[in-house]
Amino acid sequence: MKIASLETFTNQFVCFVRATTDSGAVGWGQTSTYNADITASVFHRQVAPWTLGQDAFDIDALVERVEEREHKFPGSYRCRALAGLDTALWDLRGKLERKPVVELLGGKPKRLRAYASSMRRDITPEAEAARFIRLRDTSGFDAFKWRVGAECGHDVDEWPGRTEAIVPQVARALGDGIAKLVDANSGFSPRRAIEVGRRLEAEGIGHYEEPCPYWKPEETRQVTEALRLDVAGGEQDCELGIWARTIAMRAVDIVQPDVMYMGGIARTLKVARMAAAAGLPCTPHSANRSLVTLCTMHLLGAIDNPGKYLELSIEGADYYPWEGGLFLQDPYQVEDGQVTIPSEPGWGVEVNPDWLKAAAYQRSSLSA
Repeated sequence: MKIASLETFTNQFVCFVRATTDSGAVGWGQTSTYNADITASVFHRQVAPWTLGQDAFDIDALVERVEEREHKFPGSYRCRALAGLDTALWDLRGKLERKPVVELLGGKPKRLRAYASSMRRDITPEAEAARFIRLRDTSGFDAFKWRVGAECGHDVDEWPGRTEAIVPQVARALGDGIAKLVDANSGFSPRRAIEVGRRLEAEGIGHYEEPCPYWKPEETRQVTEALRLDVAGGEQDCELGIWARTIAMRAVDIVQPDVMYMGGIARTLKVARMAAAAGLPCTPHSANRSLVTLCTMHLLGAIDNPGKYLELSIEGADYYPWEGGLFLQDPYQVEDGQVTIPSEPGWGVEVNPDWLKAAAYQRSSLSA
């Protein structure tokens, strides 16, 4: 079964991909979010030409073919574009075999514990604690992540004293029996990261994400070696060689590949397997409610070394206005702090036709 056409439907933030075979079978995927219109151009220029006319079921070989043919262009945009191909082909295969992707990967649909993930640094400690408590009491979440430092902050906080204020205030407001996580987004030097990490440990926080600049894994390793809590990272990394190095040096305790940044399920599985061989858990990054989180749910239901929970963004239209109306149904319904991997074929979700009508359209095909 050959790939006959690859279509993209795009705005600035989201790019959906429709793959159609010579038999008329269809699968839907998504490139990585943000600058998705640029990624769509990369997709049609550097992914589609090497995959049209090829076997739609041989996903690993197709991904490797693009990597080799475009070897002069390693890095983020190639991987972001590859994710659109990979995820569309997994959906296509699932629909043809009448199985959810999680089963294609060797797992089963099930419920997953989710952690409520805050994306905000413009929020006060009081407001963050209050909305976490509401979510705890109304949706049953028993795990929460909030932000410390400033993104790539060079030890400068979002505003003076915010980290020292928000760590104890939120941790103590949530109380016992709640898993507590924080994310520094490359904000600290090793010295400052360790200092903050000891404050986290004192407040019962067990997960410390990306404490140092992600491109300096040696610095992150210093933090990992100095602290008792789990240090996590890797969401930005898309090159397998960097992952091999990071895992070999045990720069982190938990690996966090992002399915879309990595280039799709096939490449993310390679990271998860490297981590499993090293005895490390995999808790992927999935920081918005586009297709990335649904793909991550299917992945977590199948790998041998899943982390404790799924990252689930709690931000709404005021923070991510572009998330609205992507799907005909909400695949992220939370019950007792858990979400359910769909059992329908493929990803188990339908892209909203009205969203597609409003998007910029481009097509690559064998006949073009």
